[in-house]
Amino acid sequence: MLATRLGHWLGLPMPQVEVIEVSDWLIENTPELRVQTGATSIACKSGRQLGSRFLCDPLTATFDYLPDGALMKVANLADFARVLVLDKWTANCDGRQAIFSRKGSQGLYHASFIDQGYCFNAGEWTFIDSPLRGAFANHRVYERVLNWDSFEPALSKAERVEHTDLYECAKGVPEEWFEGDSAALDQLFNSLFRRRGLIRELIDEFRCSSRNPFPKWSEPSLGL
Repeated sequence: MLATRLGHWLGLPMPQVEVIEVSDWLIENTPELRVQTGATSIACKSGRQLGSRFLCDPLTATFDYLPDGALMKVANLADFARVLVLDKWTANCDGRQAIFSRKGSQGLYHASFIDQGYCFNAGEWTFIDSPLRGAFANHRVYERVLNWDSFEPALSKAERVEHTDLYECAKGVPEEWFEGDSAALDQLFNSLFRRRGLIRELIDEFRCSSRNPFPKWSEPSLGL
């Protein structure tokens, strides 16, 4: 929830998330609210849970994969560079997840970014950085990245973040989600505040990786 709200704060296209109450009755009467592990079926827990609004109306087609040719028909392709700011800042230890929507059979697609569950190194609340972590699997989405301007305005906004901004994004998060450990939450915010100065370095490490994700890059490395 916190990572998604940070994404909204950065101006990124992400689903709206809210805290919802899931009752015992709903779980008992909804077969889908069970997790199947081998021969064992485990019911989900009741209480306050994270709810994510569906991104599109029922008449809009959605896809979780697009081939290369269709990727170039994504209207907001530039947002893949901007969401990299969030993923490097929050140490997303998974690949970047996105879905694509399009009304009708013609026209452009629109990308929305989902599944921020592996930010802050999943439930560990640590920051383990690696050049390829947090990146979208198909690096063609980064081909139009030319320089640091390609990450704006998300990059500058993240670099200017204040503690008050972080606490505002966490407003309304149930205490049971972080086991009432306000000290740990403060430590997480302090880490995010310190890491705002590392975002360019982390992006530059990705740029200099063997994947060469930004083939049209026109600025020198930060190390030069």
